[in-house]
Amino acid sequence: MVGAVEERVVEQREFGRLLQGLASEMNLLGHDFAAASGLHATDVQALLAVLRAADPPGITPGGLRAELGLTSGAVTAVLDRLERAGHVHRTKDEADRRQVHVHYHPDAARIAGEWFAPVAECTDRVRAEFAPEQVDTVVRFLTRMTAELAELRQVRRAERA
Repeated sequence: MVGAVEERVVEQREFGRLLQGLASEMNLLGHDFAAASGLHATDVQALLAVLRAADPPGITPGGLRAELGLTSGAVTAVLDRLERAGHVHRTKDEADRRQVHVHYHPDAARIAGEWFAPVAECTDRVRAEFAPEQVDTVVRFLTRMTAELAELRQVRRAERA
């Protein structure tokens, strides 16, 4: 029984190491995209947040501030850079003109698509090695893991506030 427990700990460590490796590679690809686009790494995180909130009405600068843990001044600087680079545009809310929404610029899809197309090809190549039910399991794991980590991040930020 002790051997089984020790083996399980090694598996958990290996699993954690593999997740860290994947996260690191994704992060480094984001940094490379930022450098190639004349952006900061934080700008890429903001761009991803805008993409996740692509459905109308989009994300507000306050929503970005909360998600990224930045000051309002830093969010303004990020949005200014993203807007100058043609990745996003800001619109006023029709019901409340004081409210601003940030949207992914349609032309930016081409820029990001060109850079990340090889990533999609890698994903397709690896996914093809697995049976559909295995892919479903991976999707379920990644969805749950992302949700758990997002919740942990929010809890830790709330504790600091």
